[in-house]
Amino acid sequence: MKVKYLVITLLALICWTGIANKAEAQQQKRAIQLSGIVMDTVAGPLPGVHVYIPKAGRGVTTNAVGFFSLVVLPGDSLVISSVGYKRRNYIVEPSDKEFVTIIVPMIEDVTYLKEIVIVPYPTEEVFKEAVLALNLPADKAIDDKNLNAELLALMLKTTPMDGTMNQRYALNQWATTQNDRFQPVTNPFLNPFNWVKFFNGLKKDKKK
Repeated sequence: MKVKYLVITLLALICWTGIANKAEAQQQKRAIQLSGIVMDTVAGPLPGVHVYIPKAGRGVTTNAVGFFSLVVLPGDSLVISSVGYKRRNYIVEPSDKEFVTIIVPMIEDVTYLKEIVIVPYPTEEVFKEAVLALNLPADKAIDDKNLNAELLALMLKTTPMDGTMNQRYALNQWATTQNDRFQPVTNPFLNPFNWVKFFNGLKKDKKK
């Protein structure tokens, strides 16, 4: 019986020692507040850049001025990525202090493709032959039919507004709305004088 109690006591001590060592190891993993700014080497701060820890499965995104901040552990490996830029990596050192601030420069990842020229002819020689075979009038560059006064007036009347005219119209509408915002809104159908004028007009029409 004494041997049995001794074995049980030894097993309990071993388990307790393992739990204590695990708790101590967890306490040694201190949290670090990592903050930084992600910048383009030319354009400046970059918004919307992903800063994440693949091992932990969490991360953040930089704000409008390229700033980010997240809690990390010593030894964590961060991946900093954005579309159009080369991926960067950052490893949290065990010697880092409680608060760490970094600046991450990003370099554009530009891929140059070979120039492609699209032509409606299979070869340059065929294209030259087609150009030389064209029969163009050399005396007049503009046909007189296109300078017809009625045709030009119709084109001017039916041509829609261009970008400048659309902008001017939108600004005028906005200015009118702002001026009328604090003015009283009247309904002509509720004006009795308008009804009097309307009935008087009907009477005049009947007399005629």
